[in-house]
Amino acid sequence: MIGFNILTWNTIAAHILDADILKLHFLDVGQGDSQLVKLPEGGTVLIDGGPDKETSFRLDKILPRTNRYIDLVVLTHTEKDHLGGLGDVISRYRVGVFLWNGEDAESESWSELTKILSERNVPTIRLGEGDKITQGRSTVRIISPDEESLGSPNKNEQSLVLMLESQETRTLYTGDIGIETENKLVGQNDLDADILKVAHHGSKFSTSIGFLEEVSPAIAIIEVGGNNYGHPHPTTLQKLEMAGASTYRTDMNGMVSLLIQNGRIGVRTEK
Repeated sequence: MIGFNILTWNTIAAHILDADILKLHFLDVGQGDSQLVKLPEGGTVLIDGGPDKETSFRLDKILPRTNRYIDLVVLTHTEKDHLGGLGDVISRYRVGVFLWNGEDAESESWSELTKILSERNVPTIRLGEGDKITQGRSTVRIISPDEESLGSPNKNEQSLVLMLESQETRTLYTGDIGIETENKLVGQNDLDADILKVAHHGSKFSTSIGFLEEVSPAIAIIEVGGNNYGHPHPTTLQKLEMAGASTYRTDMNGMVSLLIQNGRIGVRTEK
């Protein structure tokens, strides 16, 4: 992992051109996940859509009103706290391609989403381990799930895990994977990353010490809202602190935005 400085947002913004910036937004959508990636080359990627229409309202504040287009919408797995808001997003925005792990769900949210995808004629592509998406000098590598993980009865372990490499940084998006999948990935993949989207809202059943040692993140973001699950768990927060990561939480910091160029990262929080 390359070295870099975590700078204030204003400091980095004053010295770089917008066209060269990688922008990562971790949306505050309550107890759910949604991340927006704006690539330096101009592509826009939405990873997950949170539990409800709050995601659309958040996107409206980030994306210009003159551009109602999202190149890629990625669903990590078919749980409501990740897909519940995607139907509304796809109804309000034009979408180039919908990407997912290929696993269906028996839920009202999933049925609604598939109906809207069909009505809007959005192409759908299944992704899995080994797939890669490239635009310019930015690359997204899919490192999970493999066929074994897709056979798991736990949908969380089926999550798409993505490594974004852009602007001399690496960002690991983990969906809701637990220690079972983390253990499979350790030693089989280069997990070293500058930025970690913490799995499963900071659950105690994810983010193992061994996994953190492999990732070694400088920045960790937990997307979480009010819940009865104990998220984020104190032991997870302690492990992140021991790993030396600067940790941000959407329930406390609001939306977390990272502005990146040439390995330099600016951090801005909503609260």
